[in-house]
Formats: sequence, C-alpha cells, structure tokens
Amino acid sequence: MTINLISDTVTKPTDDMLETMMQATVGDDVFKEDPTVNALEHKVADMFQKERALFFPSGTMANQTAIKLHTQPGEQLICDKYAHVFNYEGGGVSFNSGVSCRLVDGDRGMMTALQVEEAINPPDFYHSPLTSLVCIENTTNKGGGACWNLEELKRIKKVCSKNKLAYHLDGARLWNALVAKGEEPRQYGELFDTISVCLSKGLGCPVGSVLVGSNELMEKALRVRKIFGGGMRQAGYLAAAGIYALDNHINRLAEDHSKAKEIGKTLQNLTFVKQVEPIETNIVIFQVNENLISEQSLVQKLKQHDVHFISMGQGKLRMVTHLDYTQDMHEKLLDTLNKL
Repeated sequence: MTINLISDTVTKPTDDMLETMMQATVGDDVFKEDPTVNALEHKVADMFQKERALFFPSGTMANQTAIKLHTQPGEQLICDKYAHVFNYEGGGVSFNSGVSCRLVDGDRGMMTALQVEEAINPPDFYHSPLTSLVCIENTTNKGGGACWNLEELKRIKKVCSKNKLAYHLDGARLWNALVAKGEEPRQYGELFDTISVCLSKGLGCPVGSVLVGSNELMEKALRVRKIFGGGMRQAGYLAAAGIYALDNHINRLAEDHSKAKEIGKTLQNLTFVKQVEPIETNIVIFQVNENLISEQSLVQKLKQHDVHFISMGQGKLRMVTHLDYTQDMHEKLLDTLNKL
C-alpha cells in the first residue's frame, strides 16, 4: 500500500468525476464556445458574488495574471515572506510583470494590517518602487495550512482602500479555510479585487484554477491569459471535473483536516520529533531533533515503508492529507510512525 503525502496535488479523479468528465458537452473555449467551461466560470463567479470568472490551467498562471492586471513594471507588491507568489512561482513576479516583492515578516505566512501599512512606500518618493498591490495566501502553504482571521483581512482591506492599492487573494487552498472556519465564499468576494481558487488540490480535479473579479478586470485577464499561453480548446472535460468537485468535494475536506490533526498528535508523541506546528487544515509541518535523526534519514526510513512526504528545507518536513488518502492508509501510517 503506497501512502503518498507529498501534496494534495497527487490525487486522481474519482470514478464519478471521470464519468462526469466523459459526458461533458464541449466546444472551443478560446472562442468562449465551450458550454461546460462557461458553466464552471458562472458557478464560481456566483459563489464569490463576483461579476465574472476565468478558467486557467494552473494556479500559478492565475496568480501571475492577477499580478499583471494590478501592477506596472517597476512597481512593488506586498506579501508575507512565506507567500507562494514569491517562493514557488519561479520568479514570475519579476519575469512576467517586472515587479518586486516587499516581504513582510508575518506569523506562519500571515501579516497584520499594521505591518502592511508600514511596508507601503511613500507614493511621492520616486526613488523607491511604487507600491500598488497586496497579495494574501489563504491557507498558507509554507505556514502549515494556517487560516487567516477574516477580521484582519478586513483591516488590511481598509489599508488598501486608504492607499489605493489593489488586493489579491491566492486562494489555492481557500476551500480548506472555508470549511475549517465555517465561512462563505461571498465573504471573500466582498473584500478582494481578484481571487484565484484551485480545483486540483483539495477538491481532487486533474487540472485547473479559476480567477474571479470584475467584468473589466476579467476582460483584461482574458488577454493576459492568451499572452501566457493559457488558452485551451475543448477544456470542458476539465471544467466538468471542477463542477463535480464543487458540488461534491468541499464538505469532505473536513475529513482531511481531522486526519492531519491525528497525524500531528502521533508525531508529537515521538521522541525524535522536536516540534509540530499548529494544524488547522490538511497540512502537517514538523521538525525533527537532528541529534537523534536527520530529515533525510526520516524521509528515507518512511520511504522503505512506502510512505512518501517531503522536506521543505530550513528544517521543515511536510505531510499533506487529501482525497486519495484513505482510512486504511491513515491507520497504517499512524502504526508505522508509532513503531519507528
């Protein structure tokens, strides 16, 4: 039994999802004539109560498009030092938009409104980059699946409005935050100018992310997506998976969260584990006592038991629960950890 906890991106479509995909009615989405893609976009836009949505092949492309929409070359965005747009998008911020990042030293990937305000460059001081955008990531990947406090996000919104800054949410795992906190998509739609949400992580789709915003912004996003090479033809087969996942796979994320917390409790009881970071959703980040066992030794030792996970560097090890991580796998993992 192979147990793959490398990421929640390793999932494969369920049988019912595959059946839905095969039955999809498709057209050419580059001409906006794929009815299933159109239906997905309408569905996600309605969930967030935004005017329009646009389907993307990846979350990175959706985020990079949003950054391009909100900035001009030479400007600067504000994000936490753990942010995905800075750490895990291949330097696309500078390559695609010619923009630099002002990094904030937040807590587990989350910064405060005060920190954001202090990071804004004076707009009339032309020696420094013009601050034009604030990027939030919820949940935070490198922060261990942490969920932002909605009231803090509202306070940051006020800072953005006061200083005429755009406000983008990288919501790759926002579905996890919504389930964990009992919140609604519309609450985020009210705050952010643009939001990207991923379908191929917790929701288990094979491909796809969606960007939502105003009609004006999404019309511009359509052009940027074309420039980035993101136009797809009969993409309705992929969009059908997204519709199925939104209808069937959101509430079950609570199961992933529960399993992650149980893994965390087991790790805390192991003598060679130095620390387990707080667990709110489906990501478990922990550190080992290097005097007892090295990171790579633990990775290799568990690999011998057909358990796979990763090191994130800087002493952090990560396990991610997901749709394909079954109860049988869960029990085997806990048993294997206890016997180490």
